[in-house]
Amino acid sequence: MVLYPSGSRRDCLRYVVVGLIGAIIGGLMVAQFTSSSVEKHVREILKDYVPPGDAGRAVPPLSGEIIPEANVTRVAKVVGPAVVKISTLRERIVYSFFFERMVQREQGLGSGVVIDAAGHILTNYHVVEKAKTIGVVFPDGRQFEARVVGGDYYTDIAVLKVDGNDLPVASLGDSSATVVGELAVAIGNPYGFDHTVTAGVISALGRSLPLDESRGIYLENLIQTDAPINPGNSGGALVNSRGEVIGINTAIIQQAQGIGFAIPINTARRVANEIIAYGKVRRPWIGAELWAITPDDAREYGLPVKQGIAVLGIVSRSPADMAGLKRGDIIIEVNDKKVTDMSTLTGEISSLGIGSELRLKVLRGRTSLIISVIIGEMP
Repeated sequence: MVLYPSGSRRDCLRYVVVGLIGAIIGGLMVAQFTSSSVEKHVREILKDYVPPGDAGRAVPPLSGEIIPEANVTRVAKVVGPAVVKISTLRERIVYSFFFERMVQREQGLGSGVVIDAAGHILTNYHVVEKAKTIGVVFPDGRQFEARVVGGDYYTDIAVLKVDGNDLPVASLGDSSATVVGELAVAIGNPYGFDHTVTAGVISALGRSLPLDESRGIYLENLIQTDAPINPGNSGGALVNSRGEVIGINTAIIQQAQGIGFAIPINTARRVANEIIAYGKVRRPWIGAELWAITPDDAREYGLPVKQGIAVLGIVSRSPADMAGLKRGDIIIEVNDKKVTDMSTLTGEISSLGIGSELRLKVLRGRTSLIISVIIGEMP
């Protein structure tokens, strides 16, 4: 059987050739059109591009035009030598099954940051709390025995001292200039793995974590980062892209991933300066046990306000006692600012400092009073 009549084979071949030529020309036209469209689209994208170093634009340039990977490498090289490993030995008394008194020794690990050539090291209070002996190991292999200059439970900051020569010193930045989204590099010794570097970004600012929620004690104004922080990182450095320490790593949320916290270096530096100068932190204090009222509390207890600070107790002969503040009072304003949470009051006390006057508007029953408290030093 013949599929095509013998006389139409040549015509068929001609159609095939013509079709192939048409397909090639059409493809070239589509390619030209697609190329033109892509080029136009790219031009639209690039017209708003701000090249690094263009000071006339609103978006600030990246310092040194360094890609993030190179930045992390540079940061680790610059700051890493000043981040040390801290090992501690604690002793506690335990009793055997037969009530025999025994001394149990516990080893702990953490990190620290050298902040001056004199050998002062910033770390967390919880890293060295109740430690019998403290050892410090530098990345170059040098080992020292350290002593505690002082510590502050309320900010989780402690200062150690080692005696050594030519010690590497970290550059401390300005944590108030930190912005969400910028590079964050965590350097420390998690789980005893020496000199570990992890990187992420600044996730949030101004976070709070409870230290003793029943007493209204919080770590405040913390930096949140997704740079991996693990046990042993505590006391280590959180560093920006310029190689400046902007925070002291302090805590993680165990049940979560990528949620770590650091104490702002401005807070840590202020506390360290107080410890080095006085051996302790002189902390402003009014001597009242307080509780932040929530709308749920107000409904449950039939309180006259939905927000405020309830006074649960007064320390005898404290500034609050001397001013006439009483158990059961509800603080609704501090220095003409409405009290929305505990940080409103504690922040004002901290910022004013010892010897300053604190004007409180309180409700006592249905009566509104103004009480002036002179802030004292916490004993």
